[in-house]
Amino acid sequence: MERKSLNDVKSFWEKNPLFHGESSFEPGTREFFEEHRRVVVEDCLAGVMDKRLIPNCDDGRILDLGCGPGLWTVEFLKRGANNVVAGDLTDIALKLTRKRLIAYDLEAEVVHANAENMIFRSNSFDHVNCQGVIHHTPDTEKCVAEIARVLKPGGGAVISVYYRNMFLRHWNLLNPLGKLLAKQGARLHGRGRENIYSEKDINEITRIYDGVKNPIGKSYSREAFVNMLEPHFEIKEIFYHFFPARSLPVIIPRILHKWLDKKLPFMIFVRLQKPW
Repeated sequence: MERKSLNDVKSFWEKNPLFHGESSFEPGTREFFEEHRRVVVEDCLAGVMDKRLIPNCDDGRILDLGCGPGLWTVEFLKRGANNVVAGDLTDIALKLTRKRLIAYDLEAEVVHANAENMIFRSNSFDHVNCQGVIHHTPDTEKCVAEIARVLKPGGGAVISVYYRNMFLRHWNLLNPLGKLLAKQGARLHGRGRENIYSEKDINEITRIYDGVKNPIGKSYSREAFVNMLEPHFEIKEIFYHFFPARSLPVIIPRILHKWLDKKLPFMIFVRLQKPW
């Protein structure tokens, strides 16, 4: 398969900003942002905003790296942060983030940021938030090194990527179940993802999750992700989330969703500290 470049990644996300094609509202409207937050909390976090994703917002400079449409930037500001930088590779993400800030009457610095080669000085942030971003880049390891570089000694970070959970590890055996679910109507709406449950290749599943034309989407085992992080950080905590219940053909009870979120998550989160 042809190796995809960072330009390929940028081109895709400029045309397909996060949550575009899935929302029932016009991108950039207050209703769009409210629906996006609701999906993140209700589906990706099984109904509760996990406090481990929220840094100490009382002081310090926070980088929201790969800010997308600005969800985390706004969440941090609403909780008292007063020095937040929202950075993204694409113009459309920065445009949406600015609109989100205006919608909530908040202010932040909004800048272009390539996670593989950031413009920021070394040791310039107290916290870096990077949710579901670096698994979309050609050189994920370089992104990890860059996050460590821009953090101050003792600074913290929370990074998440797609997790190669039991379903993905054993998809060659579970594929018939996926096809059965697909026949019953299981799917992700928008971005050409309607047949994701019928896909045989696990690497294609993680790529297609963000759109059939998405050039890069990687998943990691716990061991592989930890091995990538350990040369740069002290690992403080590992936790998991995200069972995409909205893709199922029926609405499942909240208690079942919480159990699936805990037992069969598709995202691995790591809370980190840069050594002093």
